[in-house]
Amino acid sequence: MKTGNQSVETDFILSGLFQYGLMDTFLFVAIVILFAVALMGNIILILLIQLDTRLHTPMYFLLSQLSFMDIMNISTTVPKMTTNFLSNSKTITFLGCVIQAFLFMVLGGTEALLLGFMSYDRYVAICYPLHYPILMSKKICWFMVTCAWMSGSIIALGHTLYIFHLPFCRSRVINHFFCELPSLLQLVCQDTSTYEYTVLLSGLIILLLPFMTILASYARVLFVVFQMSSGKGQTRAVSTCSSHLIVASLFYVTGLSTYTRPHSLHSPEQDKAVAVFYTIITPLLNPFIYSLRNKEVMGALRRLLA
Repeated sequence: MKTGNQSVETDFILSGLFQYGLMDTFLFVAIVILFAVALMGNIILILLIQLDTRLHTPMYFLLSQLSFMDIMNISTTVPKMTTNFLSNSKTITFLGCVIQAFLFMVLGGTEALLLGFMSYDRYVAICYPLHYPILMSKKICWFMVTCAWMSGSIIALGHTLYIFHLPFCRSRVINHFFCELPSLLQLVCQDTSTYEYTVLLSGLIILLLPFMTILASYARVLFVVFQMSSGKGQTRAVSTCSSHLIVASLFYVTGLSTYTRPHSLHSPEQDKAVAVFYTIITPLLNPFIYSLRNKEVMGALRRLLA
């Protein structure tokens, strides 16, 4: 069925991570293992935070939210990708593509804001320790998380409604392993230059602004930390903040490289390679960066096993 120059299709075709059939089995096994490890690591971290009362603090509450988002993030994209490795039909329905794109944008935007709130938590804890119980009360923590989810959902809904009302009349083949905004724009047959400025603005607000806030917060934190007389306090503060900075840098740098580049500079192969970082690698590394470098989490794990 056709309406004007727009062909109304019921599904899309995902080209996948690579277009070489000989690598499909190897990639399937490798990604399934990474997926299982990421799920297990994040689930264990959430359980530790829930079961150990010593971890019932604002920092670990926000960390449990991050792990929950990582579980949902990797579950949104990887299962479909892995089934396509071993399937002759690599189609995804129109509705499935809409849902996948929406969920991915919700989770990406929410996580970007949550990482910014996590840096604020460390900033208050180190720079204003006496005011910490007031500035990071349970009510304020829930307010932060709610704001992150609502903001991410509203921005994602706006982009999803707009992009899927455009005419996809060039091809049904999405040169990606999941339905992501830049790859969908490649299929649109009308001028999207004005809309691309909106995508750029959204990327700067939801990615660059929190990242700059994190860098500014930790610059202040480092200044305060190196004025401490306690070497043990310095080590603990630097360890906690460096873990968060590693996670944030992986997430923001890869996200910015995708969502703040002009449409003309996008390369499908580069986009897919970068997307692997924020869809698989970051959710995989997050629980290990926070647990292996954190004595409180490792202590909780030992107490649970004992």
